[in-house]
Amino acid sequence: MFTNILLPIDPNHDASWRKALPMALELAGATGRVHVLGVVHDLGSAMLASYLPDGFERQALERMERDMEAFVAANVPASAKVSPEVGHGHVPEAILAKAGKLGCDLIVMASHPPDDLRTFLVGSYADKVVRHSEIPVLVVR
Repeated sequence: MFTNILLPIDPNHDASWRKALPMALELAGATGRVHVLGVVHDLGSAMLASYLPDGFERQALERMERDMEAFVAANVPASAKVSPEVGHGHVPEAILAKAGKLGCDLIVMASHPPDDLRTFLVGSYADKVVRHSEIPVLVVR
């Protein structure tokens, strides 16, 4: 069993957690903890940020905190040791940073089925996490 698992999800897309959440809970067993992570994307550009209302990112982070707490309350058994978490930035980097900060020993994440063209042009978050992670990553499909 693993003692500290990070499960990055998008609470608005069932495919990001429907299969991965039960797997993470099973791997944590009765003694491990699962950290369910929602990431707010970094705007990446000061010019883009100038077109958004003041406090946009702060409000997005606060909304994600509420969404993650609601997700855990609605989808996780009360007996499970699960903590809602929020990250901010480029998604793969935020996932790896949060895993390091929390001392995780496993990352469990969902991935869409491979699509050669999309993967070639963009790459998937799961692929980037797998390539750069110093801890095991379980990709669930």
